[in-house]
Amino acid sequence: MLPAPLTMDVRRGAVAELGALLADSRVATSGRVAVAVGRGQGDHIESLIAPTLGEAEVFRVADGSVDAAVSLGADLRKGAYEVVVGVGGGKTIDATKYAASLAGIPMVAVATNLSHDGICSPTASLIYEGGKGTFGVPMPLAILVDLDFVHNAPQALVRAGVGDVVSNLSAIEDWQLGNVERGEPIDGLACSMSRTAAEALIGRTDSIESDAFLTVLAESLILSGMSMVVAGSSRPASGGDHEILHAVDQLFPGTSNHGELAGIGAAFCFFLREDDARVKQVVQCLRRHELPVVPGDIGLSVEQFAEVVALAPATRPGRYTILEHLRMQDSEIRDRVGDYVRAFGS
Repeated sequence: MLPAPLTMDVRRGAVAELGALLADSRVATSGRVAVAVGRGQGDHIESLIAPTLGEAEVFRVADGSVDAAVSLGADLRKGAYEVVVGVGGGKTIDATKYAASLAGIPMVAVATNLSHDGICSPTASLIYEGGKGTFGVPMPLAILVDLDFVHNAPQALVRAGVGDVVSNLSAIEDWQLGNVERGEPIDGLACSMSRTAAEALIGRTDSIESDAFLTVLAESLILSGMSMVVAGSSRPASGGDHEILHAVDQLFPGTSNHGELAGIGAAFCFFLREDDARVKQVVQCLRRHELPVVPGDIGLSVEQFAEVVALAPATRPGRYTILEHLRMQDSEIRDRVGDYVRAFGS
């Protein structure tokens, strides 16, 4: 099992006070510190951290691609840095995680957005050869979330984090199904962490306008990521819901973001399980946070979404979920998608 983060903090002004974290000898002693920032907010972030980080060298991460991560990794190796701090959204943090693993140094994640649970997960999702690949990496040594930046981030991306956390409930059901049907080992602690993250969020009536809600969302996303560290895989936070997500990315790239697709995938998987109480709860949560519920909400027809569901199992070979369990033929998939749209499309 990999260790938990040494430091986790969710508050306003975290970026400006980054120097205080790096003064902690558990994070950095006397070695050189590198900071990686994205292109969009790079100048603003650099101006905020300059007073407290002194001579730390700042690198710009071009995008969320393997090439950008490899380039950053080469710079980190040449500079003999003790730690690298990734400040930004998911693309910047994922690229920095991968670069840190290539350089063999620890990484600190400072999140300025809350769109998905990759903040501290042991994976990096990066653009590779025209598609997206998932790469195993060590989890960050420390995690900070700056609520000032989160409040200023596009609301659609912040709301998407809700969909990603809520999809844990579907992923856990799939893991338990794999345990029953295939004898797949299951980790109770990882399940408990993943479920706790989702249950802490799904019934809240406040939203992203409040610090209280954003704090719980941040904690839930981090806890979700840690559940994957405990499990040694993405199993507690990725089931049929994420298979659907990856199939949309393959067939209709650019349709929607990760968290929105995870939320739709989770609702549809609970519909397939005929779990009326849970699917209604998930749908209510998605609607409360203005997230898409049915394919039409993201511009896909019934036929297109049926094509997605048919492809979904192939995106995670060997993973057993409700989609593999039902083994639906194309005509049945279309019927079930149509039934789902009729039930929740209003």
